[in-house]
Amino acid sequence: MYDYLVVGAGLFGAVFAHEVALKGKKVKVIEKRNHIAGNIYTREEEGIQVHQYGAHIFHTSDKEIWDYVNQFAEFNRYTNSPVANYKGEIYNLPFNMNTFNKLWGVVTPAEAQAKIDEQRAVLNGKTPENLEEQAISLVGTDIYEKLIKDYTEKQWGKPTTELPAFIIRRLPVRLTYDNNYFNDTYQGIPIGGYTQIVEKMLDHESIDVETNVDFFANKEQYLKDFPKIVFTGMIDEFFDYELGELEYRSLRFQNETLDMENYQGNAVVNYTDADTPYTRIIEHKHFEFGNQAKTIITKEYSKTWEKGDEPYYPVNNDRNNHLYKSYKKLAYEQGNVIFGGRLGHYRYYDMHQVIGAALQCVRNELD
Repeated sequence: MYDYLVVGAGLFGAVFAHEVALKGKKVKVIEKRNHIAGNIYTREEEGIQVHQYGAHIFHTSDKEIWDYVNQFAEFNRYTNSPVANYKGEIYNLPFNMNTFNKLWGVVTPAEAQAKIDEQRAVLNGKTPENLEEQAISLVGTDIYEKLIKDYTEKQWGKPTTELPAFIIRRLPVRLTYDNNYFNDTYQGIPIGGYTQIVEKMLDHESIDVETNVDFFANKEQYLKDFPKIVFTGMIDEFFDYELGELEYRSLRFQNETLDMENYQGNAVVNYTDADTPYTRIIEHKHFEFGNQAKTIITKEYSKTWEKGDEPYYPVNNDRNNHLYKSYKKLAYEQGNVIFGGRLGHYRYYDMHQVIGAALQCVRNELD
């Protein structure tokens, strides 16, 4: 009856289902949550689109991907310009001339560069071997201590000296007065939220969708009944953790509806000190320039993933990457299962990368 079973109605699964349906394939999509759209799910409350699983800003320099996603929603002109709050001191992110001026009083790029060079001299030319050394080599000790160290340790649950350097290697540092976090050509938020995008992708006569369905409750039957399965969950869970557990970071969200128009004046404020237990506060209305009478904020807490939690971020250190390669070999031997998405590929993907990977997966399947 079906050509494919897609496990997970998030972005990867939805793109795959949509594209193969356009090619005449019949698809069944199952989702364990009570809604589609995965972690990009947005819901309306008080006239505000609430990002249920944390802030999502679409950005890409790939025109093909930008044009693709614009089929399903109209995007606004939102530019990601987060700020950092360190014990009540406010700094612009990414690190730029506004940050350097506030911190050191410097005015010109040459003065800022001289200050950074002076502070990173503590490394004595050493090639950075961990996140702490990488951060200092990029921005010096002052910014590392105030705006990176504690925030990163809250985010990952480990000392920065135990985290790999690559996590922060592409940290934006600009000697310009530019608060735009991303360098990408295209950027924005879909007007009316993200859920509509996945709804439209799955709105096809050849796609059947069921929510509140646990794949693992009938795993063996699904493997028997469907010629091909696209699995977007945790690759180690699929194999019942037989080679060991991969590490993930999870998140906890605390939502508040406030009887005021404007709580913090920005969509995202990062709290970079160790004493504040949450990593950031999201004020959702600012993603769409809202002027509603009330506002909704979300405090975001990072935590170690445990079974039963939602996994949000893979922990791509050497140990986990090596273990993933072993699971990838098992996946290849499985034959009739395609693994995809952030959890299936055990890789930190942004939304545009998920779409690109799903489109490539479809090409590999059908072309």
